[in-house]
Amino acid sequence: MRTHPIGAAGVEVTELGFGSASISGLYEAVDEDTAAATVAAAWDAGVRYFDTAPHYGVGLAERRLGAALRDKPRDAYTLSTKAGRLLVPYAEGEGPGDDLAHGFAVPATHRRVWDFSADGVRRSLEQSLERLGLDRLDIVYLHDPDDHGEQALREAYPALERLRAQGIVRAIGAGMNQAGMLTRFVTDTDVDLVLCAGRYTLLEQTALRELLPAAEERGKRVVIGGVFNSGLLADPGRPDATYDYTAVPDAIRARALHMRAVTEAYGVPLRAAALRFPFGHPAVASVLTGARSVAEAQDAAAMLRLEIPDGLWEGLRAEGLLPAEVPVPAAGGQEERCA
Repeated sequence: MRTHPIGAAGVEVTELGFGSASISGLYEAVDEDTAAATVAAAWDAGVRYFDTAPHYGVGLAERRLGAALRDKPRDAYTLSTKAGRLLVPYAEGEGPGDDLAHGFAVPATHRRVWDFSADGVRRSLEQSLERLGLDRLDIVYLHDPDDHGEQALREAYPALERLRAQGIVRAIGAGMNQAGMLTRFVTDTDVDLVLCAGRYTLLEQTALRELLPAAEERGKRVVIGGVFNSGLLADPGRPDATYDYTAVPDAIRARALHMRAVTEAYGVPLRAAALRFPFGHPAVASVLTGARSVAEAQDAAAMLRLEIPDGLWEGLRAEGLLPAEVPVPAAGGQEERCA
């Protein structure tokens, strides 16, 4: 699987990355053996970029991912985690019982406390290293600083910059479900990359307005998360499919179903087109998917390798499903792009 460099410290990410939210019980529980087997399947498929966060399953994703990677050579993979939410244990009998209010089918052992102070960043990373069982991190993102932007830029970002200068962290960035503030990180700081979830997909390309051009101009890389818009583009026919983690509006489902009809007319599953689409832009280095089973991990790798026929993208344009100004990958899924 191809890789792309991030920053100046020798960090590389595979074009397919493994997002660990699902193996920590996003929406529904996943048992420990299944979680471990899913990570192993992604590894066997060539994935060498793994992403996690304290938020996912109140620490369970970090613990499970660290355990699954423990016997792998540390220099053979790239791992990213996030800072901005500290996990504080509930006193006995204090918690709500489960974490479903945050979307995770796990016991609510901790509460999340927003903290984008310099000390909060350091404490968060110390806790993450302990949960992961590792002695270093490759990439650290500031996680969802939407309502804490000024503090994140004034305190958390400089803390990450110092950690990078000290060699404790190799690359730094921010991860969000919006493109606007990520553009500010790209233009006003010296981040190495950003993680943009849900805003550059077949259904929505708001990141193309400012974020992606700014990243390309400044030589920064972008990782695309939520490439299926939280599930809809993986299977728009599922009654329980979600869009941006909520119920799917009828008009958006109809658009996704129309897209599926077009891609399948070219012999391509919609999820394969959705995975390949972001690589039409030269700033994109990787796409993250959140497998919860061996089959899903294997399928994501197979779909990314699938050859895309010449006319598929133009077919989507002809049906009014893809704007003319949106760049698309070269034919065949093996396009040459600047590194």
